[in-house]
Amino acid sequence: MMLNYRPKMFDEASKSHASKKLFVIILCFIAVFIVVIVLESLVSGIVSWTPLKDELANADTEHIWQESMEASKKVMSDPKIMVPTLIGTVFGTLTAMFYCRFIEMRPIRSMGAVKKRCIPDYLIGLVIGAALMTAIVAMSNLTGASKTVMCEKVEYGTIALFLLGFFVQGMSEEFIFRGYLLTTIGGAGYHTAVGVGITSVGFALAHAANPGFGAVPFINLTMFGVFAALYMILTDSIWGVSAIHSIWNFTQGNLYGISVSGSADTESVMRTSAVSEKAWLTGGEFGIEGSIFTTVALGIGIAAVLFLLNKKAAKAAPAQ
Repeated sequence: MMLNYRPKMFDEASKSHASKKLFVIILCFIAVFIVVIVLESLVSGIVSWTPLKDELANADTEHIWQESMEASKKVMSDPKIMVPTLIGTVFGTLTAMFYCRFIEMRPIRSMGAVKKRCIPDYLIGLVIGAALMTAIVAMSNLTGASKTVMCEKVEYGTIALFLLGFFVQGMSEEFIFRGYLLTTIGGAGYHTAVGVGITSVGFALAHAANPGFGAVPFINLTMFGVFAALYMILTDSIWGVSAIHSIWNFTQGNLYGISVSGSADTESVMRTSAVSEKAWLTGGEFGIEGSIFTTVALGIGIAAVLFLLNKKAAKAAPAQ
């Protein structure tokens, strides 16, 4: 069975000097994650401080929290703020790599950062990620839940910068949750399902503060985490899933013009607007990632990866 399958990166990660106790592993991850948030917030804070201060200059103190959230969303819609913020997430990748290499004392390749097939894996990941999001938007449009139209004016230079930003951002989240946490749990000898489950729920909860977060977005983000973890185990590499994550966000936000996990709308080739008033169809404020169409697409994706993993596990199993 697939859930008993252990990729080579888990064997590499077993050389870690980290504690083998799951509770300690999770506590260490929380500490590392807090460091990542602080480091990434420095970039965001520096570039957004002045415009945010200007937006809140005349804010109503009785509704300061609500106005702060609205001002923050407005400021973050500015490419001059959002692109540097996305690129600033490189601290997530660097922190995860530093922790695994110098604290856990294990090789970087144990995080799935291998040279073999890195370019083909990345290119395949780009195709898969773009196809998944396109399928989700197509289902939404075909059922009348949303409508997608071409934008009259498109700043392709700005969109290219967003592509670069999402390449960094998607890779960062994968190095943190899959490259670091998943392989640490797998390397400690725990069942593959334990690592997949913990990292997927943790990934979803990391988005809990995003606007519009709720039950369906939580389920879908958890499912994305499961899909990403299984895909990384299937390929025994982090590059493919990093590409899937990056292009998923870019295609969603800058191709189809949809809010990415509740973030502000920004420059895009097309603009997708909700037609239905039902949040479970459109995703509401969270964006299409909170819709039932994302649930369907990820369910099919997970089933496909499980099928391929079962085939790979059966092939790798010794003859009886």
